[in-house]
Amino acid sequence: MRHELYIARRMKLDSGQQKGSPSLTVALVGIVLAVVVMILSIAIVMGFKGEISGKIMHLDAHLRVTNAALGIDENYATVNGREVREAIAEDGAFSPRVESVSLIADKSAILKTDENFMGINFRGVDSGYDFRYLKSKLIEGDIPEVADTASSNQIIISKTVADRLLLHAGDKVHTYFIDNNIKVRNLTVSGVFETDLEAFDNAYIVGGIGIIQGVNGWNGDTGTQVAINMKNTSDLDYDGYCLYSILAESSVKRESKNLFIVTTTEQNNLPFFAWLQMLDMNVVIILTLMMVVAAFTLISAMLMIVLERIRVIGNFKALGATNDSIRRIFIYLTGKLIIKAFIIGNIIGIGLCLLQKYCHIVRLDPSAYYMPYVPISLSIPALLALNLGIIAVSYLTLLGASHIISTIKPTATMRFE
Repeated sequence: MRHELYIARRMKLDSGQQKGSPSLTVALVGIVLAVVVMILSIAIVMGFKGEISGKIMHLDAHLRVTNAALGIDENYATVNGREVREAIAEDGAFSPRVESVSLIADKSAILKTDENFMGINFRGVDSGYDFRYLKSKLIEGDIPEVADTASSNQIIISKTVADRLLLHAGDKVHTYFIDNNIKVRNLTVSGVFETDLEAFDNAYIVGGIGIIQGVNGWNGDTGTQVAINMKNTSDLDYDGYCLYSILAESSVKRESKNLFIVTTTEQNNLPFFAWLQMLDMNVVIILTLMMVVAAFTLISAMLMIVLERIRVIGNFKALGATNDSIRRIFIYLTGKLIIKAFIIGNIIGIGLCLLQKYCHIVRLDPSAYYMPYVPISLSIPALLALNLGIIAVSYLTLLGASHIISTIKPTATMRFE
């Protein structure tokens, strides 16, 4: 064992015969608070990103195939679901990575009851649509029985729509589709869901694609988009490029005049993902500020420890100890404070995170934050990286602050009281 470490271990910060000053207690509290704030900041932002991106990934397709003319005329800019499915199935490299393929048709509609009405976007889906997420968000009823023909008349609506129109599972609602003329369908509400994502809850109801195909006079292979969900979402940009190449090659072989566009979830929901990127910047700012606070707190702690033991430093120098050796002693000594603060800060920070994660103490307004409570995501690699970063910054701070020891003269310290 180095003699500097041995001496530092024998010296006391706040117990034994040498009682620490209140300044050290303040320094300890300051470092603990900085660690707690940094842990909470990372856990909350990771929670927000995970929850919101997860909602979007479940409610929107990982990859969306549309016609390049979409938006010009819904009866012209359509997609043939059979062609897309066959093109994917023919590619032996891409097909195994696909989890599900669903033909979707969107059309504007008006829901009307005896008391009220509202405009909505009817999303017609086929039997390949993944209802697992919506089923987990049901608060009433069940998912609709989706058929690829117009025989299915069940729909699922959000709690927002249900509250506005005073609807419940089992109720019937008149649905008006306005095209060249008005077409009416009497549909049955099979269930009510609540995702807390206003962009979906306020805008969509979901039912069988056969309803839209019947209203528009389309055949069973026609829709406005094909939704493809991948088994692995780590590189959707690359998957989108591969799918685009597959469809382009297939169009050439079939001599098709359709030009397909392939977009990813992030491209289709840029406002949400831009907001999530802004959260990253907020975390960087918070971490930087907390690191600065912790650094200044450590400098103050080091100065207090040095001032309280200035005669000891003079004695060390009088006995022939070098400045570097004395600096190491006080770096080790202050390190006790850092270790104690890290342990307390991590216990409090992780404890608060677990309390919020499982008890949902801090609530939010879902209309503003897309969820009813503050989400928490604890990542062991992130916590380790944070603590290692704090340790590195602390060591560099102490290394710089300990230079004050080299300015202390033994002759002056002998008269110091």
